[in-house]
Amino acid sequence: MNQPPNCHVAHCGLAQRNMQPEIMDQPDLDRSRHLAALGGLAHVNWFSRSAGIVWGPIRRLAHRMHSQTLRVLDLASGGGDVAIALARRARRHGLELEIVGYDLSPTAVEYARSRAADLGHGVRFEARDVFAQSWDGPFDVVMCSLFLHHLEEERAVDLLARMAQAARHLVAVNDLSRSRLGYLVAQVACRTITRSDVVRVDGPRSVAAAFRPCEAARLARRAGLQGARVRRTWPFRFLLTWEPTS
Repeated sequence: MNQPPNCHVAHCGLAQRNMQPEIMDQPDLDRSRHLAALGGLAHVNWFSRSAGIVWGPIRRLAHRMHSQTLRVLDLASGGGDVAIALARRARRHGLELEIVGYDLSPTAVEYARSRAADLGHGVRFEARDVFAQSWDGPFDVVMCSLFLHHLEEERAVDLLARMAQAARHLVAVNDLSRSRLGYLVAQVACRTITRSDVVRVDGPRSVAAAFRPCEAARLARRAGLQGARVRRTWPFRFLLTWEPTS
Protein backbone atom coordinates (compact mmCIF):
# COMPACT_ATOMS: atom_id res chain seq x y z
CA MET A 1 0.00 0.00 0.00
CA ASN A 2 1.20 3.53 -0.68
CA GLN A 3 2.69 5.22 2.37
CA PRO A 4 -0.10 7.33 3.96
CA PRO A 5 0.49 11.07 3.86
CA ASN A 6 1.76 12.72 7.05
CA CYS A 7 -1.07 13.31 9.53
CA HIS A 8 0.49 15.74 11.95
CA VAL A 9 -1.81 18.53 13.12
CA ALA A 10 0.71 21.18 12.11
CA HIS A 11 0.65 19.83 8.56
CA CYS A 12 -3.11 19.72 8.23
CA GLY A 13 -4.34 22.69 10.27
CA LEU A 14 -7.56 21.08 11.53
CA ALA A 15 -6.82 18.48 14.15
CA GLN A 16 -10.23 16.80 14.30
CA ARG A 17 -13.22 16.45 12.02
CA ASN A 18 -15.94 18.99 12.80
CA MET A 19 -19.22 17.54 11.55
CA GLN A 20 -22.08 20.02 11.42
CA PRO A 21 -25.51 19.40 9.86
CA GLU A 22 -25.52 20.43 6.20
CA ILE A 23 -28.50 22.20 4.72
CA MET A 24 -28.58 19.90 1.69
CA ASP A 25 -29.16 16.92 3.97
CA GLN A 26 -32.36 18.34 5.44
CA PRO A 27 -35.35 16.32 4.17
CA ASP A 28 -37.63 19.37 4.30
CA LEU A 29 -35.32 21.62 2.26
CA ASP A 30 -37.34 23.91 0.00
CA ARG A 31 -37.40 22.51 -3.53
CA SER A 32 -36.26 25.74 -5.22
CA ARG A 33 -33.29 26.09 -2.85
CA HIS A 34 -32.47 22.42 -3.37
CA LEU A 35 -32.45 22.78 -7.16
CA ALA A 36 -30.36 25.93 -6.93
CA ALA A 37 -27.90 24.10 -4.69
CA LEU A 38 -27.64 21.19 -7.14
CA GLY A 39 -26.83 23.65 -9.90
CA GLY A 40 -24.28 25.36 -7.66
CA LEU A 41 -22.63 22.07 -6.81
CA ALA A 42 -22.43 21.22 -10.50
CA HIS A 43 -20.41 24.42 -11.00
CA VAL A 44 -18.15 23.54 -8.07
CA ASN A 45 -17.62 20.02 -9.43
CA TRP A 46 -16.80 21.38 -12.87
CA PHE A 47 -14.31 23.87 -11.43
CA SER A 48 -12.67 21.22 -9.24
CA ARG A 49 -12.60 18.57 -12.00
CA SER A 50 -14.49 15.95 -10.00
CA ALA A 51 -15.19 13.85 -13.07
CA GLY A 52 -11.57 14.16 -14.20
CA ILE A 53 -10.32 12.87 -10.86
CA VAL A 54 -12.11 9.53 -11.25
CA TRP A 55 -11.88 9.37 -15.04
CA GLY A 56 -8.23 8.28 -15.10
CA PRO A 57 -8.58 4.92 -13.32
CA ILE A 58 -11.88 4.19 -15.10
CA ARG A 59 -10.32 4.91 -18.51
CA ARG A 60 -7.36 2.66 -17.75
CA LEU A 61 -9.69 -0.14 -16.69
CA ALA A 62 -11.78 0.31 -19.85
CA HIS A 63 -8.68 -0.03 -22.02
CA ARG A 64 -7.66 -3.19 -20.18
CA MET A 65 -11.16 -4.61 -20.71
CA HIS A 66 -10.97 -3.74 -24.44
CA SER A 67 -14.42 -3.50 -26.06
CA GLN A 68 -16.41 -4.63 -23.04
CA THR A 69 -19.02 -2.22 -21.69
CA LEU A 70 -18.21 -1.27 -18.10
CA ARG A 71 -21.04 -1.10 -15.58
CA VAL A 72 -20.44 1.78 -13.16
CA LEU A 73 -22.33 2.51 -9.94
CA ASP A 74 -22.17 6.10 -8.67
CA LEU A 75 -23.27 6.25 -5.02
CA ALA A 76 -24.88 9.43 -3.67
CA SER A 77 -24.90 10.74 -7.23
CA GLY A 78 -26.64 14.04 -6.34
CA GLY A 79 -27.46 16.11 -9.39
CA GLY A 80 -25.74 13.59 -11.63
CA ASP A 81 -23.12 15.96 -13.03
CA VAL A 82 -20.15 13.65 -12.34
CA ALA A 83 -21.86 10.59 -13.84
CA ILE A 84 -22.99 12.58 -16.88
CA ALA A 85 -19.54 14.07 -17.42
CA LEU A 86 -17.99 10.59 -17.24
CA ALA A 87 -20.46 9.26 -19.81
CA ARG A 88 -19.67 12.09 -22.20
CA ARG A 89 -15.92 11.66 -21.78
CA ALA A 90 -16.25 7.95 -22.44
CA ARG A 91 -18.16 8.55 -25.67
CA ARG A 92 -15.59 11.05 -26.87
CA HIS A 93 -12.92 8.40 -26.33
CA GLY A 94 -14.91 5.63 -27.98
CA LEU A 95 -15.47 3.78 -24.70
CA GLU A 96 -18.74 2.30 -23.45
CA LEU A 97 -19.93 2.97 -19.91
CA GLU A 98 -23.28 1.99 -18.46
CA ILE A 99 -23.69 4.22 -15.41
CA VAL A 100 -26.26 3.92 -12.64
CA GLY A 101 -26.55 6.64 -9.99
CA TYR A 102 -28.19 6.10 -6.60
CA ASP A 103 -29.24 9.00 -4.41
CA LEU A 104 -31.48 9.28 -1.37
CA SER A 105 -33.15 12.48 -2.60
CA PRO A 106 -36.01 12.18 -5.12
CA THR A 107 -35.46 15.85 -5.98
CA ALA A 108 -31.81 15.19 -6.88
CA VAL A 109 -32.76 12.11 -8.90
CA GLU A 110 -35.39 14.04 -10.86
CA TYR A 111 -32.88 16.81 -11.54
CA ALA A 112 -30.22 14.32 -12.65
CA ARG A 113 -32.64 12.52 -14.96
CA SER A 114 -33.58 15.79 -16.67
CA ARG A 115 -29.91 16.63 -17.25
CA ALA A 116 -29.17 13.16 -18.62
CA ALA A 117 -32.17 13.00 -20.96
CA ASP A 118 -30.05 13.43 -24.10
CA LEU A 119 -27.74 10.53 -23.18
CA GLY A 120 -30.33 7.80 -23.72
CA HIS A 121 -30.02 4.56 -21.77
CA GLY A 122 -26.31 4.93 -21.00
CA VAL A 123 -26.97 6.81 -17.76
CA ARG A 124 -29.85 6.35 -15.36
CA PHE A 125 -30.61 7.50 -11.84
CA GLU A 126 -32.63 5.91 -9.06
CA ALA A 127 -33.83 7.12 -5.66
CA ARG A 128 -32.29 4.64 -3.27
CA ASP A 129 -30.93 4.54 0.27
CA VAL A 130 -27.50 2.99 -0.26
CA PHE A 131 -27.37 1.69 3.31
CA ALA A 132 -30.90 0.35 3.66
CA GLN A 133 -31.54 -0.96 0.15
CA SER A 134 -29.76 -3.46 -2.08
CA TRP A 135 -27.53 -2.57 -5.03
CA ASP A 136 -28.42 -4.10 -8.38
CA GLY A 137 -25.02 -5.51 -9.23
CA PRO A 138 -22.73 -6.79 -10.35
CA PHE A 139 -20.77 -3.66 -11.23
CA ASP A 140 -17.32 -3.34 -12.70
CA VAL A 141 -16.74 -0.01 -10.94
CA VAL A 142 -18.28 1.32 -7.74
CA MET A 143 -17.50 4.96 -7.03
CA CYS A 144 -18.62 7.97 -5.03
CA SER A 145 -17.75 11.65 -5.10
CA LEU A 146 -17.98 13.96 -2.10
CA PHE A 147 -20.00 11.47 -0.06
CA LEU A 148 -17.55 9.99 2.42
CA HIS A 149 -17.23 13.18 4.47
CA HIS A 150 -20.95 13.07 5.28
CA LEU A 151 -20.46 9.84 7.24
CA GLU A 152 -19.33 8.93 10.74
CA GLU A 153 -16.30 6.65 10.74
CA GLU A 154 -18.17 3.40 11.29
CA ARG A 155 -20.57 4.19 8.47
CA ALA A 156 -17.68 5.14 6.20
CA VAL A 157 -16.01 1.79 6.90
CA ASP A 158 -19.30 0.00 6.20
CA LEU A 159 -19.70 1.87 2.92
CA LEU A 160 -16.16 1.06 1.76
CA ALA A 161 -16.64 -2.62 2.63
CA ARG A 162 -19.89 -2.75 0.67
CA MET A 163 -18.28 -0.98 -2.28
CA ALA A 164 -15.49 -3.57 -2.29
CA GLN A 165 -18.00 -6.42 -2.23
CA ALA A 166 -19.98 -4.96 -5.13
CA ALA A 167 -17.04 -3.98 -7.39
CA ARG A 168 -15.60 -6.61 -9.72
CA HIS A 169 -12.63 -4.49 -10.81
CA LEU A 170 -12.42 -1.03 -9.19
CA VAL A 171 -13.48 1.06 -6.20
CA ALA A 172 -12.93 4.82 -6.57
CA VAL A 173 -13.61 7.44 -3.89
CA ASN A 174 -13.13 11.12 -4.66
CA ASP A 175 -13.49 13.38 -1.65
CA LEU A 176 -12.36 16.50 0.11
CA SER A 177 -9.16 16.60 2.14
CA ARG A 178 -9.43 18.46 5.44
CA SER A 179 -7.02 21.35 5.89
CA ARG A 180 -7.10 24.94 7.05
CA LEU A 181 -6.13 26.27 3.63
CA GLY A 182 -8.76 24.11 1.95
CA TYR A 183 -11.35 25.47 4.35
CA LEU A 184 -10.43 29.07 3.52
CA VAL A 185 -10.42 28.35 -0.21
CA ALA A 186 -13.86 26.71 0.08
CA GLN A 187 -15.22 29.83 1.75
CA VAL A 188 -13.97 32.03 -1.08
CA ALA A 189 -14.72 29.64 -3.94
CA CYS A 190 -18.28 28.81 -2.89
CA ARG A 191 -19.10 32.51 -2.71
CA THR A 192 -17.45 33.18 -6.06
CA ILE A 193 -18.62 30.22 -8.12
CA THR A 194 -22.27 30.01 -7.03
CA ARG A 195 -25.09 32.18 -5.74
CA SER A 196 -26.64 29.29 -3.82
CA ASP A 197 -26.89 30.15 -0.14
CA VAL A 198 -26.95 26.42 0.61
CA VAL A 199 -23.63 25.74 -1.12
CA ARG A 200 -22.04 28.79 0.48
CA VAL A 201 -22.80 27.35 3.93
CA ASP A 202 -22.33 23.66 3.18
CA GLY A 203 -19.08 23.96 1.24
CA PRO A 204 -16.85 25.02 4.14
CA ARG A 205 -18.73 22.70 6.50
CA SER A 206 -17.93 19.81 4.18
CA VAL A 207 -14.21 20.60 4.31
CA ALA A 208 -14.30 20.75 8.12
CA ALA A 209 -16.02 17.34 8.20
CA ALA A 210 -13.70 15.73 5.66
CA PHE A 211 -11.18 12.98 6.25
CA ARG A 212 -7.49 13.58 5.67
CA PRO A 213 -5.86 11.19 3.17
CA CYS A 214 -4.11 9.27 5.95
CA GLU A 215 -7.43 8.86 7.74
CA ALA A 216 -9.09 7.60 4.56
CA ALA A 217 -6.27 5.06 4.18
CA ARG A 218 -6.95 3.77 7.68
CA LEU A 219 -10.67 3.50 6.94
CA ALA A 220 -9.87 1.46 3.82
CA ARG A 221 -7.70 -0.94 5.83
CA ARG A 222 -10.44 -1.37 8.43
CA ALA A 223 -12.90 -2.10 5.62
CA GLY A 224 -10.65 -4.84 4.26
CA LEU A 225 -9.44 -2.96 1.16
CA GLN A 226 -5.89 -4.26 1.39
CA GLY A 227 -3.58 -2.54 -1.09
CA ALA A 228 -5.82 0.52 -1.46
CA ARG A 229 -4.06 3.60 -2.82
CA VAL A 230 -4.73 7.14 -1.63
CA ARG A 231 -3.26 10.14 -3.41
CA ARG A 232 -3.82 13.85 -3.10
CA THR A 233 -5.46 15.62 -6.03
CA TRP A 234 -6.15 19.22 -6.91
CA PRO A 235 -7.87 21.18 -5.40
CA PHE A 236 -7.60 19.92 -1.79
CA ARG A 237 -9.01 16.51 -2.65
CA PHE A 238 -7.90 12.91 -2.45
CA LEU A 239 -8.61 9.89 -4.61
CA LEU A 240 -8.83 6.47 -2.99
CA THR A 241 -8.67 3.53 -5.39
CA TRP A 242 -8.74 -0.20 -4.81
CA GLU A 243 -8.70 -3.17 -7.15
CA PRO A 244 -9.45 -6.73 -6.00
CA THR A 245 -6.55 -9.10 -6.38
CA SER A 246 -8.59 -11.98 -7.78
